[in-house]
Amino acid sequence: MTDEPKTDAPTGGDQYKRLIAAAQKATRIKVAVAHPCDDVSLSGAIEAHKLGLIDPILVGPPERIRHAARDIGLDISPFELVASAHSHDSAAKAVGLVTAVRVEALMKGSLHTDELMSAVVAREGGIRTERRISHCFVMDVPRHSEPLIVTDAAVNIIPDLEAKADIIRNAIDLAHAMGGPEVRVAILSALETVTSKVPSTIEAAALCKMADRGQITGALLDGPLALDNAISPEAAAIKKIVSPVAGRANVLVVPDLEAGNMLAKSLSFLAGADAAGIVLGARVPVILTSRADSLLTRLASCAVAVMVAAARRKATASSVL
Repeated sequence: MTDEPKTDAPTGGDQYKRLIAAAQKATRIKVAVAHPCDDVSLSGAIEAHKLGLIDPILVGPPERIRHAARDIGLDISPFELVASAHSHDSAAKAVGLVTAVRVEALMKGSLHTDELMSAVVAREGGIRTERRISHCFVMDVPRHSEPLIVTDAAVNIIPDLEAKADIIRNAIDLAHAMGGPEVRVAILSALETVTSKVPSTIEAAALCKMADRGQITGALLDGPLALDNAISPEAAAIKKIVSPVAGRANVLVVPDLEAGNMLAKSLSFLAGADAAGIVLGARVPVILTSRADSLLTRLASCAVAVMVAAARRKATASSVL
């Protein structure tokens, strides 16, 4: 992921530009955009199309979508529009396009995240798999040498050991899809020693043992690690922690949603980081964006979905051979 994007993408984080450029080399994907009834969600989807990332299918009340397009001067006539009655119906019909094998990803529009995710995980008509669904932030942190994946900060509130194992597997798959040559997973806690007084340290140790026994594969794992000695070589050296992950982690697994949410927002608002978001573990990736996201961040979220879809396509083709 070293090429600069050959586009007029907006200025911003260099890592996101490289990510978009890499995704542009893959086949663009069809994406069901659920309820794009405001200028932000609609313009993000159309811009991702212009950059060769996605072919959007717009799912929502037709007149509301057309009104949003008129307000910002967008021509949406080239795009398929699937009519729905309201936001819940938009979510259900967008998921229905997945079950009909018409799209390779979902994208959140101007509806609540829980509306879309309720349709994704529904017992009837949902698109769950055996893998636990989880969220990853792909964070472009200024002065940090590579993107940081932070998980899970949006879906699993207090995940148990089995859920955390799936959260890690999803993040490893994402890191490989993004082209990372080496995935280094730090399982975070408040400290780097195992103690019964801090249950997350015990779970971190158990997850590392699971990796040792081949239950989690595709990455180097270490934990428990505190945040400083997970990402700072100097902090790891001071604590005399010797491991291939300490000080060099590119995946940060948090103890629970509260910790993850605070970590991601601290990086965003105090360190100036951008946070592209994606949900994994369903039959297709789900692009989750916020109204507060910049256009570049929205495009990076789409780029991540493109790379995930490409990796799944490749894996499916390999399994057939």
